[in-house]
Amino acid sequence: QVQLGESGGGSVQDGGSLRLSCAASERTFSTYVMGWFRQAPGKEREFVAAINSYGSAAFADSVKGRFTMFRDNGKNTLYLQMNSLKPEDTAVYYCALSKGRVRIGTTALDYDNWGQGTQVTVSS
Repeated sequence: QVQLGESGGGSVQDGGSLRLSCAASERTFSTYVMGWFRQAPGKEREFVAAINSYGSAAFADSVKGRFTMFRDNGKNTLYLQMNSLKPEDTAVYYCALSKGRVRIGTTALDYDNWGQGTQVTVSS
């Protein structure tokens, strides 16, 4: 079982930036599809971004051009760089792992292991 832990959330002003980290407990985490989801109050969990074992990435339309993602295999860590943040980005952000290797799923049901979440709050 791969343990996941998110960090880096916080409160920023409209237009600010944050970098989220997802630390994995196993060195082989880079062989799995890894994703980011978010859940705002009263809403369903929403796909944000994901990357597969070959380095191919996908982003939700709502964050394209503002969010980037990169992986440091030496540190067993996946990063989500969030720029030009908007109040509508406010949510709990979750790191997730899929048992798949290539296909990037965009629904929560596509993922098998989840971190505890980290709060991101963007004020206007």
